[in-house]
Formats: sequence, C-alpha cells, structure tokens
Amino acid sequence: MRIVVEATSALTFDDGSPVRAASAIAPFGDGWLVAQDDATHAAWWRSETVTAVRVVEAVDGLEVFSSAAGTKHLKPDFEAACPVGSGVLLLGSGSTDARMRGSLVTPGPAFTAADLAPVYHAVADALGIPVAHLNLEGACRVGDRLRWFQRGNAAAGAPTACVDVDLPALLAAVTGTGAAGRVAVSAVRRYDLGTVDGVALAVTDAVSLSRPVAPGGGSVLVSAAAEDTPNAVDDGPVVAAALALLDDDSVVATAELPTLPGGLYKIEGLAVADELPDGLRLIAVVDADDPAVPSRQLTLRLHW
Repeated sequence: MRIVVEATSALTFDDGSPVRAASAIAPFGDGWLVAQDDATHAAWWRSETVTAVRVVEAVDGLEVFSSAAGTKHLKPDFEAACPVGSGVLLLGSGSTDARMRGSLVTPGPAFTAADLAPVYHAVADALGIPVAHLNLEGACRVGDRLRWFQRGNAAAGAPTACVDVDLPALLAAVTGTGAAGRVAVSAVRRYDLGTVDGVALAVTDAVSLSRPVAPGGGSVLVSAAAEDTPNAVDDGPVVAAALALLDDDSVVATAELPTLPGGLYKIEGLAVADELPDGLRLIAVVDADDPAVPSRQLTLRLHW
C-alpha cells in the first residue's frame, strides 16, 4: 500500500475556538462527528461549518479537562466512534472509571450516555490484562458485532489486540433497555504490526470496509502509531504513524504515513470517504496535544 496526503487543514468551531484533542471521527448527518477526548462536546463538521454537539453531561460542573488544570482524570476520553444506523456510538478508552462510558449520539442532535464498567471489565478479562492497562482506541462494526481494538503497549505488558462485542446488547446497555453485565465479549485476536526504532506500532482507530478491496483481501483498516509511552494514560514521543489492512486475525499490508512539513502526524481518528477502484479516500483527524492549538484533518488517498 501507499499513502498520499491530498490536503490538510485546521479544525476550528464557527466562533474561532479550536477543536480540541480530536480522537475519533464518524459520518453523521450531512457531515462528520469528531470526538474531543477532553471535552463533553463533539464537533459536527459540515462543509464550511463546525458546531458543538453535547455527547455527555458536565462532570463536576466541568465541560473541558486538562493536565494543567488538574482535571485530566475526569475526562470521558471518547476514543472510538462507530456509525450505528443514523447515529454514532462513542466509547471511552477504559483504564479508569471516568473512561468507561458510552454515548449514542443521534440526529437532532441528541445523546444517551451510560456507565459501561461491566463491559470494560469483561474486555480486560478476555484480553488477560488489568483494567488499568485498557486503552481501547478504535471500534468498527462487523456484522452484528462491534470489533473493539486495544492499543497495545509493550512496556505495560498490553498486547495490540481486539475483541468482538455483541453490538445489539451493547446498544441496549447504552440506551438503558439492557444490562451492561449481559453484553457478551468474545473472539480475541492479537496483531503484530511491526516496530519502528524499537517502538511497536499500535492501533489508534479502525474502520470496516464494505467489501475486501485489496488484492490480498482485508475488511478492516486501522491507523497505528509507534508511541514511546510507559502506560495507557501518559503521552510520549511518536516515532512513526501508519495504516494497516487486516483480514480477520492476519495483517495483509501496512503503509507508513509520510512526514509532512508540519511534522509527523499521529492519526487519532479514521473514516472512509470513498472506496475507489485502486484504493480508498480517507478522512483522518489528528490531536495537536495542546488544547490551545486546533486539531487537524487530513484527506488521504490510499493506493493498493
């Protein structure tokens, strides 16, 4: 595979404020819903307009969170955005109670959020890791299952892996029509995406494809980063970013993202804009790792 960056631009709300900490993206209405992992609102990006959409209630009266303010531990940390019908399911990354929530955002827009701690504990059990090591950063729909990806961290003893979750039962738990403790978790898969300068590539987001489109097959595309960090909470230097095509439990192909004039961009969210005869056109979002600096969006062309 080969990646070409066709365009890049800053993401700002209509009032000029930055879209903070972009962590996931999914189609929503006539545009895209971009999750902000350190805020109670997502950004609804439509053509020339970007507006705020509430996805969870304020936490202790706070709408945004940061290390500088001493409130990072309270953030919902929505890292996965999966289209479900006309809505988008947002999921926290795990590792702390504050990050074990789900929110179903629907047209209106409106949202329904719920504590999903029993599901996260079941995922940790299936992966064989402590709950504190959870770092679930990407999810996509595969039939009636949610394929949920754990961003690996070799230093913390957490593998790059995924599990399949009963999606109807998960949606029932989010909307309050079912119990989180009854959501089945199964089919653990583990992946070796390779290393760069001794740092392992690990999944940061995932999208399902409508059909196997590469010559070697493959129905799930993931973004990945080689980030040198000791745990599931703290940031570290990123030495490489890439895309990888997966076919069930196999890695079909990988392609490294080129370094741009602005530096190396770690993709946090990935969505398919078009499936083309020889590849894909993708929309990706990048966290600037500074709440005062707008997140960026990239338009990528992926060639087989």
